[in-house]
Amino acid sequence: MKKILVFGAHPDDIEFGCGGLLIKEKQEGAEIKLVVCSFGEAGTNGTKEIRRKEAEAAALFLGAEIEFLDLGGDCHIQYNPETSFTLASVIRNFQPNIVLSTSLAENQHPDHLALAQSVRAACRLARYGGLKELSANKFHVIDALYYYPSSAEFYKNPDIIVDVSHVYPKWKELMSFHESQMQTRSYINMVESRAKYLGVSVGVDYAIGLWVNDSVRVDSLFSLGSSRKY
Repeated sequence: MKKILVFGAHPDDIEFGCGGLLIKEKQEGAEIKLVVCSFGEAGTNGTKEIRRKEAEAAALFLGAEIEFLDLGGDCHIQYNPETSFTLASVIRNFQPNIVLSTSLAENQHPDHLALAQSVRAACRLARYGGLKELSANKFHVIDALYYYPSSAEFYKNPDIIVDVSHVYPKWKELMSFHESQMQTRSYINMVESRAKYLGVSVGVDYAIGLWVNDSVRVDSLFSLGSSRKY
């Protein structure tokens, strides 16, 4: 079983940041769980209840399980041992192969950075069998941790670019479930612009970028895709 666990600080982070990738992986047989770590209650538009319903509808469309965590509330997520242990418990419970999180960029919503740091620590804590705080679940070692961008994150070249051209219409539909957030900014247009830019850079229509936490092991150079720059 291929299992992907995705963490988002707010109800729309996952869909805007890596929704197309998740649609593609779901079509290829992956089991996906979304973990939303606030209800976006500090946002200008949309109530806590509305944003939860939007996230649940998006997860249903994707065919993914969804869980909401209370890590202190929107704009209050902190990188500390308590947060890391909470996330590590989720990792142990789901036993994923791959974990995705918001990026480690500093110039973004502070919740995104705090969550990324906490997820990175949690992935390590989840593998330590002697931690009494996590004794309720068996220790678990993931295969890889990757970071996805925020909706407006253009300025940093990704380590991995994934072609999502054939699922872009479904990705756009997935993002549209977060209707409350389109009142102030056209997030779908922002995401589409980045996806087109990344796609052009590798010779496809639309793409999603990821950053690695650790070096990626491959069997041979030929197992890697083309950069399309030469």
